[in-house]
Amino acid sequence: MKFDSKLAKRFLGAFIVLGILAHYSCKDEVEVEDSVEVESIPSISYEFSTSYPHDTTAFTEGLLMHEGKLFESTGATEQFPQTKSLFGMVDLASGKISPKAQLDGAVYFGEGICHLNDKWYQLTYKSRKGFVYDANYNKIGEFQIPSLEGWGMTTDGKELIMSDGSSKLTYLNPESLKVTKEVPVTEYGYPIEKLNELEYIDGYIYANVWMTNTVVKIEPSSGEVVGKMDLSAYAQDAGQIYPMAQEMNGIAYNPETKKFLFTGKLWPKIYEIDLE
Repeated sequence: MKFDSKLAKRFLGAFIVLGILAHYSCKDEVEVEDSVEVESIPSISYEFSTSYPHDTTAFTEGLLMHEGKLFESTGATEQFPQTKSLFGMVDLASGKISPKAQLDGAVYFGEGICHLNDKWYQLTYKSRKGFVYDANYNKIGEFQIPSLEGWGMTTDGKELIMSDGSSKLTYLNPESLKVTKEVPVTEYGYPIEKLNELEYIDGYIYANVWMTNTVVKIEPSSGEVVGKMDLSAYAQDAGQIYPMAQEMNGIAYNPETKKFLFTGKLWPKIYEIDLE
């Protein structure tokens, strides 16, 4: 019979494997590494409180509670010609926005807003330009957004904190509007992308993750996600009431009543819940 070297090597390999198995089977104990348990991120519990009307022409980009009043910022998109780039006070009885500042929708797509030290700050989407207003909503300045896009904005009472759709949060000095630091946000050690609307609540940053119905709770110093909230039931409710409703966007917190409010682009309602 013709000698087959490949066949011989296969037999030799099989004998080696069997020998190794026999060696370990004869041991009294086989050492096995302990499996590493990954602690799951806690779900944030909440209870429904109430709901308010919301303007279905408002392409929501941000919500903000200031001195007990709700403010909303919106963007103008060609997909929905009725939309505008503005921010103003929301009448909770009707859902209508009383504009305080409005941008040229053909030039700027309005994004998140923030109030700090008697000034209002407004981001825009891709123009890399932000605007500053005084307490009476008069424009008093402009600044260059330090990333390619502007999305959400909040404050810890000292600095401005913005998102740009990536997995990082950018801190800005409110006077110079220069970057002071960047914090990468991670979940189980991996970057969590598409951070959008922001809200600072009791020492934590809450972020709406774009194109989801999830809000994550972030520890500011480490950037770690320490809690998650699923608001899918409310997104489904909004879509059933008004089929044109788009993705969830816009979160706010009233420190006086401890209520958490949220809505979405063209949603028919603003929902209010109690965080437990």
